[in-house]
Amino acid sequence: TESCLGRLDPVRISLLDTNGVLLSGDKPTKEMPLHEAFYESRAAAGAIVHLHSSYSVALSTLPVEDSANFLPPLTAYSIMRLGKVALLPYFRPGDKAVSQAIRDLEGRYSAIMLAKHGPVVAGRGLEEAVFAIEELEETSKLTLMLRDLPAFSLDEAQVQDIVTHFDVDWG
Repeated sequence: TESCLGRLDPVRISLLDTNGVLLSGDKPTKEMPLHEAFYESRAAAGAIVHLHSSYSVALSTLPVEDSANFLPPLTAYSIMRLGKVALLPYFRPGDKAVSQAIRDLEGRYSAIMLAKHGPVVAGRGLEEAVFAIEELEETSKLTLMLRDLPAFSLDEAQVQDIVTHFDVDWG
């Protein structure tokens, strides 16, 4: 909380036990409940990354066709690293109701977008989660750049080929 990632001292990172008790580091973020809900509902999660990144937040303020599949399948890498991305409605930062909304997804998504707030991504480890959230931001950027242009997403056969070949959790 209240930290610049570029200046973050690893000693200050909040370390909590599985019950949410602070073991070391700074006081955890007010958004700990959303992290906890993701860990609880996504058994394979070893790391959760949540950002307030510009392009994905911008995209989350616009109308979407399918909140169960927030991002269009523009590239193979967005499918491989993210699977489908769910868009949840707006919740005030720190609102514990977001936890139930995440639990209600029943672990079907490794990436979600909180409307007007930011993405949350789970990975087996920190590096996987970071790569995935970077992909989410770049795909959001591409989506905004291509908005109102006659762009072609991957078709259903191409998506299924990627899902099958790379064993993607496609919900």
